[in-house]
Amino acid sequence: MTGTATLTHTAALARLGSALADETRARILLALREAPAVPSDLADALGVSRQVMSNQLACLRGCGLVEGVKDGRHTWYRLADSHLADALNDLLRLVLVVDPDCCSGDACTCA
Repeated sequence: MTGTATLTHTAALARLGSALADETRARILLALREAPAVPSDLADALGVSRQVMSNQLACLRGCGLVEGVKDGRHTWYRLADSHLADALNDLLRLVLVVDPDCCSGDACTCA
């Protein structure tokens, strides 16, 4: 053990874990790894109300995982850093190691 993780590191990791612990927030992050989106489109795609989407996006913004970019009357949301998409892809591959039966068939795009 190298001991290089500080309290700041562990707090940031805990925020990420908290964000991923909620299924709706995890689905938002997975959707945004594909492309930026406006909240109404995300809400429709995920089958949640716009109020729920607003609350979840506020949480993800507070965790530093997503950012909003104003475009006229709309705000587009995207992952705050391109490394997050890579990390989410790695986590999906890890899920398949831990639970190989979670995803199967040609429709699965996890791996």
